[in-house]
Amino acid sequence: MSAAMWKWTCLIAHLLLSTMMSSLARQQPPQPKRPFATFPGEQAEGTFNHLVVDEKTGHIYLGAVNRIYKLSNDLKVLVTHQTGPDEDNPKCYPPRIVQTCNEPLTLTNNINKMLLIDYKENRLIACGSLYQGICKLLRLDDLFKLGEPFHKKEHYLSGVNESGSVFGVIVSYSNMDDKLFIATAVDGKPEYFPTISSRKLTKNSEADGMFAYVFHDEFVASMIKIPSDTFTIIPDFDIYYIYGFSSGNFVYFLTLQPEMISPPGSTTKEQVYTSKLVRLCKEDTAFNSYVEVPIGCEKNGVEYRLLQAAYLSKAGAILARSLGASPDDDILFTVFSKGQKRKMKSLDESALCIFILKKINDRIKERLQSCYRGEGTLDLAWLKVKDIPCSSALLTIDDNFCGLDMNAPLGVSEMVRGLPIFTEDGDRMTSVIAYVYKNHSLAFVGTKSGKMKKVGLAQRGLPKSVLLVAMETGCIEMSGEHFIGLVHGYLFCELNCIG
Repeated sequence: MSAAMWKWTCLIAHLLLSTMMSSLARQQPPQPKRPFATFPGEQAEGTFNHLVVDEKTGHIYLGAVNRIYKLSNDLKVLVTHQTGPDEDNPKCYPPRIVQTCNEPLTLTNNINKMLLIDYKENRLIACGSLYQGICKLLRLDDLFKLGEPFHKKEHYLSGVNESGSVFGVIVSYSNMDDKLFIATAVDGKPEYFPTISSRKLTKNSEADGMFAYVFHDEFVASMIKIPSDTFTIIPDFDIYYIYGFSSGNFVYFLTLQPEMISPPGSTTKEQVYTSKLVRLCKEDTAFNSYVEVPIGCEKNGVEYRLLQAAYLSKAGAILARSLGASPDDDILFTVFSKGQKRKMKSLDESALCIFILKKINDRIKERLQSCYRGEGTLDLAWLKVKDIPCSSALLTIDDNFCGLDMNAPLGVSEMVRGLPIFTEDGDRMTSVIAYVYKNHSLAFVGTKSGKMKKVGLAQRGLPKSVLLVAMETGCIEMSGEHFIGLVHGYLFCELNCIG
């Protein structure tokens, strides 16, 4: 048995024993906690925003306020790179480093908004809040700055200052430059920033074409912009991107966005929030393949519709049998909170739900087929503002259909419902990861209060065990032999197992 397997076996056995003996534990002195390596940061303002783990080396990269850290797998600092603060004003567009800005400049922190490893070119993409979202390209080995494009409008990726406002997915190729699909909230500035786009990742980090749109002419571009008319209907409209990934021929983003609905029996509309999955073909330069479908979860008549977190994993043999799926099928683990109305103050009631990605794709294919038969409308109110009828066309739509310059972009009206596997009523779940261990599908969820729960999925998709772990966690990742957590300005990882 490998060291990694032994540590996980030891951890799971330890947790099972701890759970079974919980009643005895209340009558006995507390046992010593398992040791954790921690990294508290170096500065008071150094709040951690993002982390990525190098799959090849196990090194950890932390995006913080004004800092990028490279740590060993036991959390020793290897290298740091300073990203701020600097003189800036969020109203300067383009940034003052490009042209003079009439707005008053103040010393401004640089909040890390996106951190991605570009394995093909051995570099880290670190995007911050300074200068309308300019990114640095840093060498993985020593965080040496390879490039910092800022001369063109394509280099300004996002004007939002929140750390969770941007999500990126790299699509890699063996014989050509990679692509970066980037999705961002626009904070009322659709004229400056597309909400979703595909960009060039050039081999040369200082090339003029870095972050340029994959395609752009007078009429068509590799982007989606929110129309100004949408803000007339919903003044605070924005799309919040929670998660993104690639699978097969597609790139996916999971979003939360406001919409206006008419409640049953009411003649007036009210604003709610809807969680949607967005899908695009990797090779679609004109974004004709853009489709979005609402997703949610329901258990015992309770609706869970506000997406909090998501993670893509495999089914594993045991869960696959109960779902009628293949062990290698992609499974989307999602956390939703109750209701639809409180995006900023989500209710504590939450649910962990799973989706078979293939079933979502089957639903999208059905919608495409019906629309190309001329049935219904495009049903994408925020983008088209008004209903536009579908046009009929005689063509075959298979699993990899990437759209035409008709019937696009397209929305799916009927919600795809996930399978609820665990609910929490008092301590809202806020993060999730999952992986397959010895054919078992396991999920770890972090909660609002800083606890972590482990959910083992048994047959029929029901929880086999729910184990409370005595540690705090926020965003969580796996790295070889280590379990890594990021919480409350501290980073920890599990080193070994005691008892």
